[in-house]
Amino acid sequence: MELELAGAELKSVLNRLRRAQGQISGVIRMIEEGRDCEEVVTQLAAASRALDRAGFAIIATGLQRCIADMESGAKSGEDPEQMRARLERLFLSLA
Repeated sequence: MELELAGAELKSVLNRLRRAQGQISGVIRMIEEGRDCEEVVTQLAAASRALDRAGFAIIATGLQRCIADMESGAKSGEDPEQMRARLERLFLSLA
């Protein structure tokens, strides 16, 4: 299954990933500067949430794609149960 994000979906995911990238850079800088532990952890939690949301958006797109493939009769060599199980594993990997 290829990752196909269109227009607004792509922009949203990329924005979340860029935000996380900036936050992680900030965490590194804060640690190097010896900043307060609570500030570092707060920033790290924000980066983690941004990554989680990007991952959820990607998985949601994958689910939509699989449903569309099943409804249109497209064959990927994978039965619906295999697709469901694979997507479930991906989803749980974010938990």
